[in-house]
Amino acid sequence: MSIHTDKEPPMDIHAYFDPDTSTVTYLISDPGTKQAAIIDPVLDFEPNSGKLSSASADKVLDAAAAAGLTVEWVLDTHAHADHLSAADYIRKQTGAAYGIGAHIVDVQRQFKPMFNADDLIPDGHVFDRLFQEGDIFQIGNIEARVIHTPGHTPACLTYLIGDAAFVGDTLFMPDYGTARADFPGGDAATLYRSIRKILSLPPETRIFVGHDYLPDGRETYEWETSVADERAGNIHVHDGVTEEDFVAMRTRRDQTLSAPRLILPSLQVNIRAGALPPEEDNGKVYLKLPVTVD
Repeated sequence: MSIHTDKEPPMDIHAYFDPDTSTVTYLISDPGTKQAAIIDPVLDFEPNSGKLSSASADKVLDAAAAAGLTVEWVLDTHAHADHLSAADYIRKQTGAAYGIGAHIVDVQRQFKPMFNADDLIPDGHVFDRLFQEGDIFQIGNIEARVIHTPGHTPACLTYLIGDAAFVGDTLFMPDYGTARADFPGGDAATLYRSIRKILSLPPETRIFVGHDYLPDGRETYEWETSVADERAGNIHVHDGVTEEDFVAMRTRRDQTLSAPRLILPSLQVNIRAGALPPEEDNGKVYLKLPVTVD
């Protein structure tokens, strides 16, 4: 899927949907300079066999190469719990700078003890750029602005690039709703305020979501909406829904949700900036499975 804006400077957006994790990866580029960014890339992982593959990321890189693009940035909207990030792989392949929210250090501190990750220094140094609210960077001649939108996790960001907001898991398509807020560091009231921040952008602002789970009544995957459409029709947080109403709904709903299938391998990799844990003395790499006994 390719979208070309009517405003100056122009911007191209290509979306790549991963059916295994329902994740959308975006390749954004400035046609004038051929500089590009990749948002939320997926590293393929099969938990039953432990097999790791870069096929999904290579598809995006191949498309960038075919278009003559230089990937300057690889960006994550947060430390994902549903897929392993391919950002480190892309960084090594392209030399791109890896950016994520500065509050990733809170996530690192939260999960380091869970996995006994002695190799991890929870200061964010394994990333190239730790973004704060209001930070501005460039993709060629296109300005990108950072909006801190916590609630799903403490480190969630929205990237406002040109006239498009890349919201990660904070918002979904209007007929699916919003992110869960029950992960460690998550908070439904904070999520509501972050969403209202996004929905205070101009109504014509395009919104690109991080996942689509194909709700009942829809047969095709979708990932582009707008501020106006979300305000009018988001089933969880349309105009008129109060913070109290949202928190009550989100709390009830989150209590019915299971943990994501890849949450344990994903977090171990993603708090290390998309890198695997270090090899052990037998030369092999292991992802840990913490056991909780009731």
